Amino acid sequence: MVIIKTPKQIGEIRRSCILAAQTLKYLSGFVKSGVSTESLNLLAHQFILDHHAIPAPLNYNHFPKSICTSVNNVVCHGIPSDRVILRDGDIINLDITTILNGYYGDTSATYHVGQISPLAKQLIRATKTSLDLAIKALKPGKSLNICVGQVIGEYVAKFGFSPVRDLGGHGVGLKFHEDPFIFHYDHPQDDIILQSGMIFTIEPMINASPDWHVTIDERDGWTVRTRDGSLSCQFEHTVLITPTGGEVLTKL
Repeated sequence: MVIIKTPKQIGEIRRSCILAAQTLKYLSGFVKSGVSTESLNLLAHQFILDHHAIPAPLNYNHFPKSICTSVNNVVCHGIPSDRVILRDGDIINLDITTILNGYYGDTSATYHVGQISPLAKQLIRATKTSLDLAIKALKPGKSLNICVGQVIGEYVAKFGFSPVRDLGGHGVGLKFHEDPFIFHYDHPQDDIILQSGMIFTIEPMINASPDWHVTIDERDGWTVRTRDGSLSCQFEHTVLITPTGGEVLTKL
């Protein structure tokens, strides 16, 4: 069931989204060669606590850390670790979700470590642009699939890239994950019509190959990787459908 948020709820969700965006910006300054993903996790955890909020991922379905750190061929849900050390040429997605006064804000971005390959640069640009184009297309009364799935899928295909199909965006705000599920490829079967007051994430996970398939690490039950070992990139915003279009809530 899609929840249409009230003005009060929208205001509170907006505050949590701003904090999530502030956390992401703060954390991005520490992305450099030689830094462990666990150190990034600890920095984010303390920053969120210092702002009187809670990191939503911690203990969510037994997830052991406060953020997700997904490096290179890790699509999402990478678990921070002292053993994962960033090196020149890496790309890393930092995924932040905050709970402020009981309301959720969710955002992520992919960053480069030192000099990266031309393919990695192209993948980052294409993924970010696909998100921006989908947000620009949002408008109440329009099809979610046409605005998001078709726009993202068609754009990244131009570069030989593919959106991951087994994972997607989601409603958010009152809970970590709400309806609707957001497909990032053309999927008209479960389409809905956008309504003012809807809040959801758009978070395309784009593989740097035509193969969209992924695997889940059997040891930790969380880490999602590309099946063929190709790079993967993700950007994410929480957006509000307004009477005139889509408003990004996780933008400073």
